[in-house]
Amino acid sequence: MADQYPAIILLAPLFAAIAVSLLGGRWGSVCLPIVLAALGLSLAVSVALLGQVAAGGEVVYKLGGWPRPFGIEFRIDPLNALLLIVVTTVSLLTAIYSIRAATTETPDKLPQFYTLFLLLVTGLLGMTLTGDAFNLYVLVEVASLTSYALIAMHSKRAVLASFNYVIMGTMGASFYLLGVGYLYIKTGSLNMVDIGEILRGSGLYGSKTILVALMLILVGLWIKMAFFPLHGWLPNAYAYAPSSTSCVLAPLVTKVTVYVMVRMMMTVFGPEYIFSFLEWSPIVVWMAVIAIVAGSIMALAQINLKKMLTYLIVAEVGYMVGGVWMANETAFVGAFYHVVSDAFMTLCLFLAAGAIIFQTGKHTIPEMEGLFRKMPWTMVGFTIAGLSMIGVPPTCGFFSKWYLISGAMEAGHWGYVVALLFSSLINAILFFRIFEVAYFPKFDPQEESAEEETTGRAGEPPATMLGPLLITAACLLLIGIFNQEIVTLIRQAVNTFGPIGFIG
Repeated sequence: MADQYPAIILLAPLFAAIAVSLLGGRWGSVCLPIVLAALGLSLAVSVALLGQVAAGGEVVYKLGGWPRPFGIEFRIDPLNALLLIVVTTVSLLTAIYSIRAATTETPDKLPQFYTLFLLLVTGLLGMTLTGDAFNLYVLVEVASLTSYALIAMHSKRAVLASFNYVIMGTMGASFYLLGVGYLYIKTGSLNMVDIGEILRGSGLYGSKTILVALMLILVGLWIKMAFFPLHGWLPNAYAYAPSSTSCVLAPLVTKVTVYVMVRMMMTVFGPEYIFSFLEWSPIVVWMAVIAIVAGSIMALAQINLKKMLTYLIVAEVGYMVGGVWMANETAFVGAFYHVVSDAFMTLCLFLAAGAIIFQTGKHTIPEMEGLFRKMPWTMVGFTIAGLSMIGVPPTCGFFSKWYLISGAMEAGHWGYVVALLFSSLINAILFFRIFEVAYFPKFDPQEESAEEETTGRAGEPPATMLGPLLITAACLLLIGIFNQEIVTLIRQAVNTFGPIGFIG
C-alpha cells in the first residue's frame, strides 16, 4: 500500500471529479461528501508520504513500471512532500468553507463547480509530483483550464478577467512548451533527472539552444506565477472570482509555480549552470526587488479589500523569486519556507475577506467599520494573518522574512533587504489602517439597525466558514513555532541538488 502513495494522492481527486460529474447532476447532495472524502484521503496519504521521505529519502514512483526516460516518473523529496501537504490542506479547508460560500454564489452550478475544483487540485498535485517535463506541461494546462472556468462562473467582470487570464496563461504555457521542445531537441529526453544528467555529462552548458530553452521556460513560468511586470492577469482574476475559487487559487497557484521554477532550475539545468555558468543571479534578484516594491505600492493604492490582497501576492512572488535566485542556502531556505507560510497567510486573508463580504455585502476597506464588534472571531483570524504578513513573531511570516533577510545579507544584496523591509512597512500601514477602521467605528445604533435590515445578516459567518478561517490562523502560529522542523526538511532537500550546492 505504501508503495502506491504517490498514485493515490493524485488519483483520489481525479476519480472524485469523475464521480461528481457523473452523479452530481442527479444527486446533488453527494457532491460535497465525495469532495471531502477524496481530499481527506489525499491529505492523509501526503502526511504519510512526508514521513516516508523524511525517514528514507527520495521516493521514485514509475507509472506503469516503465523506467526513465520512456516512462513517467513521480519523484518525491522533502520539498515537494511538504508542498503536497500544503496543497491538500488548503484544498480541504477551502472545500469545507465552500459549503455555504459556493451554495450562495453558484447555487445552480454546484456539480460543475466541484468537478472543476477537484480537477484543479489534481493539476496542482500533479505539477508537484511529476518528474517529466512534458507531463508537467499537461498538468499545468489542466490546472489552468479549470482555473479559467472557475473564475468565469461569477459575475460579468469575472468573465472578462478570466478572458485576460486565458490570453496570458496561454502565452505562458506556450513559452514553457517551446523551452521543453528545445531541451528535447538537444537531449532526446523529457525526464527531468535524465535531462539534467545529459546536460552535465555532455558539455551542453555552452549551447545557445540550452540558453534559449532556459529563457523560454523562465518567461513562461514567470507569467504563470505573476512575476512583475508579467502580473497583469492576476489582480482582476482573483478579486472578481467567487470566494471559494479565490480561496484556492490565490494561496496555491503562484506557490506551486514557484516550486516548478525551483525544480527546473535545480533538477533540469542544475545549480552549476544557473548560478556559476550564467551568473544571472544579480539581475533576477533586482527584478525581484522591483516586483516587491511595485506590488506593495500598488496594494497601498487600493480600497477594495480583495484587490489589495491580490497586489500583496505580486509582492510576495518577488520575495520568493528573489530568495531562490540569491544563490545561497539561507535565502533558499527562506524562500521555500515562505512558499509554505505564504500559502496559509494568503488563505487566511481570503477566507476572512470572503466571510466579511458574505456577511456584510461590503467590499471596500472604509466599509469595514465596527467589524471587531460585529464579527470578533473573524477579525481575530484576519488580524493574525495581517500580523504574519507584516512579520510579527511568533507567526510564520516573521521567520520566513528572517531567513530571507539573513540570506540577502550573506549575499551582500542590500537592495533586497531594503525592499523587503519597505514591503513589511507598507504591510503594517495597510493592515493597521484596516484594524483602525474595524476597531474604532463611528457608532450609530440607527445606522447599524438599518444596515442589518439591508444586508439581512449580522454577526459571525456560518461555522463552516469560520472554522477553516480559525484553523488556518492557528496554522500560521504553528508553522512559526515549529519553524526549525520545516527548515530541517528544506535543508535536507538542498543537500541533494548538486555537488557544489549553492554559492554564497
